[in-house]
Amino acid sequence: MSDADAELLNSLTGPSAYFFAYIGAASAIVFANLGSAYGTAKAGVGILSMGVVSPHLVMKNIIPAVMAGILGIYGLIVAVLLNGTISAPVAPTGGTICPEGECFKYADGFRALASGLCCGISSLGAGMAIGIVGDAGVRAVGQQDRLFVGMILILIFAEAVALYGLIVALVLSQG
Repeated sequence: MSDADAELLNSLTGPSAYFFAYIGAASAIVFANLGSAYGTAKAGVGILSMGVVSPHLVMKNIIPAVMAGILGIYGLIVAVLLNGTISAPVAPTGGTICPEGECFKYADGFRALASGLCCGISSLGAGMAIGIVGDAGVRAVGQQDRLFVGMILILIFAEAVALYGLIVALVLSQG
């Protein structure tokens, strides 16, 4: 490897690449779990409130809390996959940071960051939507049972937002 090639390789990699990659993995799990927790809590409040008036409908209306809980799994999947793509640092040899072709580059770190944020923030938004719709929806179903199918359809569309984020995150993480 020539000195010019080694200099170019060194400019494409560095310790910050690892920082961005690990922040991406952390973002996936943290934001997805925030969305999951918010959605579960908000929907749970509605379920318990509805259960005071119609206790026989509690198990039927638990669906929003379950759907919100799934969002955390999306973040876990992406975080584990991203962690697997982060290569271990290699000791400097011959004036370069790593052997030829084995560098963890800034582009890899930025890709992991984008992947984690894509999954995490879309799951956060979906969790907020599921929580709000779940809260109002189960209370409405407690008073009018015919609204159940409509509530489920709205929840499916909210969950789809997180699924889209998961799919894009998986595509991004594979580079």
